[in-house]
Amino acid sequence: MYKFKKAIGQLTFFNNFFTCNKELDPQNRWVVLSELIPWDEIEIKYKGLFADEGAPGKAIRLAPGALIIKERLSLTDEETLQQITENPYLQYFVGFEQFGTQKPFTQSSMTYFRKRFTTEIMNEINEMICYSENARKLTKTENDNDDDSQTPTGGCNGNSTEEPAGIENRGTLILDATCVPADIHYPTDVTLLNDAREIAENIIDILHEPFIGEQKKPRDYRIVARKRFLEFIKRRKPNGAAVRKAIRKQLGFLGRDLRIIRNLVEKSETFSLPKPLYKKLLVINELYRQQKYMYKNKIHKVDDRIVSIHQPHIRPIVRGKASADVEFGAKISVSVVDGLTFLETLSFDNYNESNRFIETVEEFKRRYGIYPQSILVDQIYRNRENRKFCKLNGIRINGPKLGRPTESTKEEMQCNRLDEGQRNRIEGKFGEAKRKYGLDRILTRLPETTGCTIAVNCIVLNLEHLLRLSFFSFFNVQIWFDAYKINWSGKEVYEI
Repeated sequence: MYKFKKAIGQLTFFNNFFTCNKELDPQNRWVVLSELIPWDEIEIKYKGLFADEGAPGKAIRLAPGALIIKERLSLTDEETLQQITENPYLQYFVGFEQFGTQKPFTQSSMTYFRKRFTTEIMNEINEMICYSENARKLTKTENDNDDDSQTPTGGCNGNSTEEPAGIENRGTLILDATCVPADIHYPTDVTLLNDAREIAENIIDILHEPFIGEQKKPRDYRIVARKRFLEFIKRRKPNGAAVRKAIRKQLGFLGRDLRIIRNLVEKSETFSLPKPLYKKLLVINELYRQQKYMYKNKIHKVDDRIVSIHQPHIRPIVRGKASADVEFGAKISVSVVDGLTFLETLSFDNYNESNRFIETVEEFKRRYGIYPQSILVDQIYRNRENRKFCKLNGIRINGPKLGRPTESTKEEMQCNRLDEGQRNRIEGKFGEAKRKYGLDRILTRLPETTGCTIAVNCIVLNLEHLLRLSFFSFFNVQIWFDAYKINWSGKEVYEI
């Protein structure tokens, strides 16, 4: 049953925004997250990014704060700006002294934020967050809880390596690599050549404008080329001969267009072409060279293969996974220590992650002053050179020994199960970053903005981890108090 009640009057918030509550909730997630970030240290270190003269720039806290909000909430640049304008908690997070309804920056400023705060700078900010006093307290509490459990922090001792005298290694380092897909459609040779041909035709139109009325426009066969391309892509499953024939035709059309462009440039006294188109002209010239080389030699591999005209830095990354044999995007190596994520390597070219193993371990020593007690990795890292390095430095590495496999004892089997369980933490980090945040598809197009986006996602992972630890820390305190029944005199009655 529902009884209608006539509204006496709607509360007005326009004269005084905080009519109902003049104070922000100190337990709000954005307030807690703001306390986890050492803003003062970041401000002191990166104030040199701004020039000494000219108009004053935005507060340093605003840029990384807006980038963190965008990735944590999986928003677009426009929606991020709108949310900051409407939400007082987000304005508190980015450092506003009071609530305001004016937009603090324009939508395009987000791109400049990503360019200004490079991958290296965001990695340094990530380390500042992980080394902050609040983070150390929370991770120390977690490690104390782990020490009370049956599984030690360093892993199993059954397959341990003797440490050199006078050196005490501590901690567990988990390493793995993954690919971060870029926002491009699946590249095929015919589609790439068709896109390049259309760009070349646009360049021809621009270069021919000064000669209109003076000479006839060169014939480029764009209508015929488009018709041949549509005939090919409408076929459901073209065979190898049909694919090769379509590539040959598109190579012919594109080669003719490039020759026309060269002739127009030679005739023109002033070569004026917009900068984006000039960059694309360089890309399609290289694309034409690669495709012609593969067509003549009947191969499908070439060094630095271009798979996107708009993002020529993207390379195919062979993964061999069940979901995708080949992915297109940046390849990253990530380490996890005490639940905290660090971006170790970012490259748009495919690389063997085992070659970065020693470099990553040395980076761990730079951060913590000691080597890890144990390292948990998959099979590709466990080569002879890396095992030798671990043995010399007293580091235990998971997995079986090299050579002929022997029958495992019950302790070794249990140790391997515990190691695999701990190593799965980094797989969980990848899943969290790709399913909850933005690493499943990077929408930025420039290499520097892509690197910044990936680094910000690592910061978001760490902030979420510390936020969970702060919640459980508060929850444990509540349980500790609720475990005792206290009478009115303050004396303990009994313990549960």
